[in-house]
Amino acid sequence: MIERVQRRRMFFAAVMVALVWVGLGTRLAYLHLGDNDHLRAKVERMRKVEKDILVGRGRILDRAGNIMALDLALKHVFVDPKVILEGGHSRFITRQLARLLEMDPAIVASKVNRPERRFEYVKSFVQEDIAASIKGLGMQGVHFEDVSARHYPRGNLLSHVLGFSNLEGVGSAGLEMRYDRYLKGVPGLRVTEVDGRRREVYVRRGVDIQPQEGADLVLTIDQNLQYFVERALQRAMVEHSAKGAWAIVQHVRSGEILAMASLPNFNPNEYRNAAENDLLNRAIGYVYEPGSTFKVAVYAAAFNEGLIRPDEIVDCENGRWIHNGRPLRDFHPYGRLTIADALKKSSNIAAAKVALELGEERLFQYLRQFGIGQVTGVGLPGEEAGILNPRSRWTSLSMSRIAMGHEVAVTSLQLVNIMSAMGNNGFLMKPRLVKRIVNAQGDTVVETREEVLARPIRADTAQLMSRLLARITETGGTGARAAVKGYTVAGKTGTAQKPVRGGYSDHDNIASFMGLIPAEDPQLSIIVVVDEPQPEHTGGRVAAPVFQEIADQAVRYLDIPPVPTEVADRFAMQYEE
Repeated sequence: MIERVQRRRMFFAAVMVALVWVGLGTRLAYLHLGDNDHLRAKVERMRKVEKDILVGRGRILDRAGNIMALDLALKHVFVDPKVILEGGHSRFITRQLARLLEMDPAIVASKVNRPERRFEYVKSFVQEDIAASIKGLGMQGVHFEDVSARHYPRGNLLSHVLGFSNLEGVGSAGLEMRYDRYLKGVPGLRVTEVDGRRREVYVRRGVDIQPQEGADLVLTIDQNLQYFVERALQRAMVEHSAKGAWAIVQHVRSGEILAMASLPNFNPNEYRNAAENDLLNRAIGYVYEPGSTFKVAVYAAAFNEGLIRPDEIVDCENGRWIHNGRPLRDFHPYGRLTIADALKKSSNIAAAKVALELGEERLFQYLRQFGIGQVTGVGLPGEEAGILNPRSRWTSLSMSRIAMGHEVAVTSLQLVNIMSAMGNNGFLMKPRLVKRIVNAQGDTVVETREEVLARPIRADTAQLMSRLLARITETGGTGARAAVKGYTVAGKTGTAQKPVRGGYSDHDNIASFMGLIPAEDPQLSIIVVVDEPQPEHTGGRVAAPVFQEIADQAVRYLDIPPVPTEVADRFAMQYEE
């Protein structure tokens, strides 16, 4: 009986084994001989991988090749909590990671003590040397991921011009945004196959498109000059308790911007922490009524038309003049002055009378030629055009008010460009921030060139204006504090009340000074603007000394030679000839 049961069991076992082998054989035959295209395609998809080959952004360099922005190779640090906890080293690993990554141990512990997880980021964008120290400890369950991040080695310096790129590597402000398509390069693509352990089978690599590295931007900016400018502005902000301050240094003949600074600024390495107000580039994005600096364009237009002469007498009405039923006042009362002295003393009444000589049509056309109400095309996002109303919106008072820098709004870049035209024989140049773009092979793919936007005035008019404006920085002129020892400075002060509801503020002003140095052979055009200085508020007392500090350092740093005394004296007297 027992033997029959055993034989039956053995029989059934043999039958089951036979059925299994038959099934396996049938399945094997089906897989090899049957129509299994969908299965083969599935296997091929599992073995074939497509991988984007990422590429770093190009660098941004100043005119001397100093690096202002670059991509750094960094690491993301992550852990496998399951492996760490099973190994029993969670406390040790937590302490070491917290120490080396400078993190709160409790935060690291919260990431490590998660047994249900196989992947948990601990810290992103860790520097290579720190990652190497962690790797050297040989901690099981601690891993690294290669990544790159944008870095600005000078911190806040030139922040508004450079801008920043976001965490995805996309330019989001400043030159990083404007030239993103050159800086970001072109990622590569690799299509290949892997084995069962996900290792690449090199001989089965199908597509291998190498990435194109991002191109470098070479700027017109000089980082040392930029530092001088930002330091001078910072001191002015503190001394005058100002709301803001900004400045531009431009090469007169080429239009190249050597420095462009705006305070308050921000650190592009930490742009997410910057206040919205700090992100504004006031040199190009802040529009304001310029005040008396605007008189430069009005006088230049009248001289160019032959309507006035430097020695011509103008009645400044002892500081109060009624025009079309409304009073116009000077800061100091003057009687009869020559045109040259009226410009030197910055008489509003004289400027208004000069504008009336021009007439609406000519004044409007000259202002358009000088670039008022239009962007300069400097190549930075956020540049404003300013405001120059069409003549149809001018009132009976507009001529006299525009002459003194009211009823119009400008950017500082527009004004410094006008000043450069005075030193460049009347040629208004396009401002430039980028000299050239160089690819990864060292070839120049884009090179900017000098570009004339317009020529509003003749060479003789421009030279006359330079001589007359040089008197403003002499003793008795409104810009005497802008004088640079050994050099002649041609310049103009501006003190503009800020508009408020119903009129103008009695205590909030914009103080400014713009000038050329050296006046006899202008090389640099510089503008300085200080927003709401207190308690001093005039351009001559607030902005002119900042100009003097910047100009004095600039001419010596750039090795611009001083002018002999006899040449300066002869230059100053030429306007009378």
